[in-house]
Amino acid sequence: MPSTIVLKRRINSIRSTRQITKAMELVSASKLRRAQASAQRSRPYQELAYELLVRLSVLPEAETHPMFAKKKIKNRLYLIITSNSGLAGAYNANIHKELVNCLKRDQQEKVMSKVISVGSKGAQFVRRISGVELVAVYQPFGDNPTAEKIQPVLNSLLTNFKDGQSEAIELIYTSFVSTINQKVIDLPLLPVIRPTNDNSSYTNISTFEPDVETVIDQVSTRLIEAQLWQAVLESLASEHAMRMVATKNATDNANELIDDYTLELNTARQAAITQELAEITGGSEALNV
Repeated sequence: MPSTIVLKRRINSIRSTRQITKAMELVSASKLRRAQASAQRSRPYQELAYELLVRLSVLPEAETHPMFAKKKIKNRLYLIITSNSGLAGAYNANIHKELVNCLKRDQQEKVMSKVISVGSKGAQFVRRISGVELVAVYQPFGDNPTAEKIQPVLNSLLTNFKDGQSEAIELIYTSFVSTINQKVIDLPLLPVIRPTNDNSSYTNISTFEPDVETVIDQVSTRLIEAQLWQAVLESLASEHAMRMVATKNATDNANELIDDYTLELNTARQAAITQELAEITGGSEALNV
């Protein structure tokens, strides 16, 4: 059994750690409320943007547009959204697992894989994978992302696709479902996927001004940006939720450890007192003989 001094040091150390994890839990809970509200508020816009992309994709003029035209895939680019720090549960690990599954698929299809990472955790993981090119690394967009912050990422994706460096781009991020439930999404971003079911409901579209080609060229970029913007908001809410849960579990574990070590400390103290009493009693009896 460890000495009482060692047990006291362990208890003090765990209490210090508990204060840190509790503070992180409260901070994450506060940030989660704002991030969750932002993600839920913009979902209708993202869904409408995706519907508009589908409507544009069925137009005859879209078949030859770079963002809609299908080509034989030789290079596929992945944009993954991760964090810079840990203590977020399986937030980063889930993204890494989905990326590995996609890379295995590319290997079977003999497709070269490239990755753009938002967050250093994703970049560190990709660097350890042989045969995968890490194109660029971007810092996370913070707790208050703006359209200006995601613009460089969007420009990199569009440039890579339009220049023919990659024939397909996929976005891997974590969608926020609830505080205890988050889902990793693998979203094909470019080229825009045409609907495979009955698309008669998409063909009746109003007249375009000034013309269809101009609308497709200018609007499609903004609609792709809406998909990326929503992914950033969903990822931010998911990260805060998973970090809040992880730090809460760490705090609860610290409380359990403190209770266990306190019980062990009291047992050690009682054993020491019992031993001292026995020694005093034994010494007294020896003097009386």
